[in-house]
Amino acid sequence: MRIKTKSRMFLVEMAVVSILAVALAETTAIGQAPSGSSAPAATHAVSGVTKSVPKTPWGKPDLQGIWSNEGTIVPFERPKEFGDRQFLTDAEHQKALDDLAKRNARVGRDNRAGRGTEKDVARAYNDLWFDKPTAVSYRTSQIIDPPDGRMPAYTLEAQERIKKQRDYLVALLQGTSGGKPGPVSPLRYQPPPDYNLDRMNRADGPEDRSSDERCFLNPLPVGGGVTRIVQSPESVDFYYDIGQGTGFNRVIPIANRPHLPKEIRQYWGDSVGRWEGDTFVVDVTNFTHETNYRGSRENLHLIERYKRVDANTLEITITAEDPTTWIRPFTFVRELKKNPEKPNQVYEGGCQEGDYALLGMLANTRAAEKLFAEGKGPDPAKEDNASGGGDDSPNNPLTAPQPQ
Repeated sequence: MRIKTKSRMFLVEMAVVSILAVALAETTAIGQAPSGSSAPAATHAVSGVTKSVPKTPWGKPDLQGIWSNEGTIVPFERPKEFGDRQFLTDAEHQKALDDLAKRNARVGRDNRAGRGTEKDVARAYNDLWFDKPTAVSYRTSQIIDPPDGRMPAYTLEAQERIKKQRDYLVALLQGTSGGKPGPVSPLRYQPPPDYNLDRMNRADGPEDRSSDERCFLNPLPVGGGVTRIVQSPESVDFYYDIGQGTGFNRVIPIANRPHLPKEIRQYWGDSVGRWEGDTFVVDVTNFTHETNYRGSRENLHLIERYKRVDANTLEITITAEDPTTWIRPFTFVRELKKNPEKPNQVYEGGCQEGDYALLGMLANTRAAEKLFAEGKGPDPAKEDNASGGGDDSPNNPLTAPQPQ
């Protein structure tokens, strides 16, 4: 296996999610279940018996090593046609594999329609830089609760909050190639309704640009990439090698203590770990408004459960709740496979390209504004610097999948 780190752009995971969004909703990799039945057993189970797992010298399950998702996809939400069924039949699984092969054969970002136009240039990286999934899980969804495998509905408060932000992003694209026809919207000169983490079509300052462009790194819960785990009797250390230079380190203390005071907010929250039998349980609170997980910001609460179910499989079960965003909590499961140690290495991420690119975005916009004021160039407010090349882009709020 080859681990790809800084050479991959920060949109790798997002690209996979977006390409499969219509058919599979959000995707990520999970261990593939064996074939041969309409409801295959989990890969780590034999007749319902969990295999023995390695132990540390101090007697706890050994979670250490390099773990990854191996390029197998499973939808985050379950397509409605499967109802409460958690696994595909063999025939359904084969069809999903065939559909994946067809999607992987598409031109993707190598499409040169409109060569020499703004849309062509805005595609930036070509398809070479995007990893494509290679297999499909038998699981019909990552979500296991609610039983239908679907995200809980948003609260009325969250629906209004999300709508205001989307309407604002749409307004800033008005009059550009990626937006609706019309004059520049007056909203362009107003601040966003919520703290901006999106690719809005404005570059008056750093906070107008997306969290990726500003090197905010990845929020919790982490959805892909490669993870190295090192543990001691007092803590478990995770290094997430994900995206393009956006990896980060997370040290979780094993402690019997309350969470930090609610006034103290942190980007990755306040994590407190404990062992419950053979499961490492992490309680995470105290997030900031500068993160966003499916519409939830500072009120997000996570319960992560890490269980090594056999020598090569790490099962992660996560429950997320936020009564200001969802009408009920939901739980989803991910499985990681252990990678060989010797041929692999996990590298520290630096996000250097994002830092330099941000400077260029701001400087270029100032230069364009100056030329326009002198009558020598187009109006920057009518150029699309957000949607990534037009309506086929997952970044375009006009066409991106919307929360239900």
